[in-house]
Amino acid sequence: MAPSTAVPEAGPERRKIETRLTRGDRLYRSLATAAAAVTLALIVLIGVFLLIRAMPALREAGWSFITVKEWRPDGQQPRFGVSAMLFGTFVTALVAMAVTFPVSVATAIFINEYAPRRIKQTLTSLIDLMAAIPSLIFAIWGLFFLIPLLLPIEQWAVDELGGSLPFMRAAAIGASLFNAGLVISLMTIPIATSIIREVLSQTPRHECEGALALGATRWGMIRTVVLPFGRGGIVGGSMLGLGRALGETLAATLILSVTFEIKPRVLENGGITVASAIAVQFKDAQTMGLSALMAAGLALFAVTFVINMLAALVVSRSRSGAGVEA
Repeated sequence: MAPSTAVPEAGPERRKIETRLTRGDRLYRSLATAAAAVTLALIVLIGVFLLIRAMPALREAGWSFITVKEWRPDGQQPRFGVSAMLFGTFVTALVAMAVTFPVSVATAIFINEYAPRRIKQTLTSLIDLMAAIPSLIFAIWGLFFLIPLLLPIEQWAVDELGGSLPFMRAAAIGASLFNAGLVISLMTIPIATSIIREVLSQTPRHECEGALALGATRWGMIRTVVLPFGRGGIVGGSMLGLGRALGETLAATLILSVTFEIKPRVLENGGITVASAIAVQFKDAQTMGLSALMAAGLALFAVTFVINMLAALVVSRSRSGAGVEA
């Protein structure tokens, strides 16, 4: 018997699904695309402007611009670099984030999970209000209240721990990188807390209630459900705070005793950041000095850009809700 050659019947033709945008959808998409393009264009223009204005100083200093700590761009024999500025910027930012991260996460968890309902909205409004307070107010409060309050504690730390911990030694205290970082943390905590609290509040309540129903304690529920869900928001809020800490100007300018030196002893007076150096030196800078300040600004711009790109990569890989998906 010859094999069957019957052709199987063709199934129904697949229906093509089309998305039809309304006029409002098209308008919104156009506006969003235009806003994104304008933002990107502004970033590129700022970078190009800084690079063009910084080229004379970069040609004069060469690669030593990264390693030299002195700052004499307008002298007869110009010698200048950003190593001391970058060191001070990183130290103050690290001190600020060492305070900001735990305080922000703890505050956000308390408001969302522990605070009584009658005061939860008040605390949320206060945090949002603090995020809008000008940095000058925080800088003045830190300079005239916080730092004098901490001086006896810092003096005790220098006397008792300076012998065994070299970075705790100091000939004079008060106008130090550590204190500048503490004051900057006052400005970054409200911003980070506001973002982290908002993200953690989006945790699905049925999953929290399920964890509690299975016998988890409240902290166990927070640790296994809330924090994994909000991981991306925690990273994003912290990185936004870090971005502000890197570029903060007023606090560093008012508090630091300006010295273009690398100060590994963080409690000792003296230091400089990129932002405060630009603020202090801009008025008296001449032609080469202005170009050198633009080069310093370009260095800070590049550092901030790289950190934000890394933060975006981390957030994309640890997006909110990823830790609790089935």
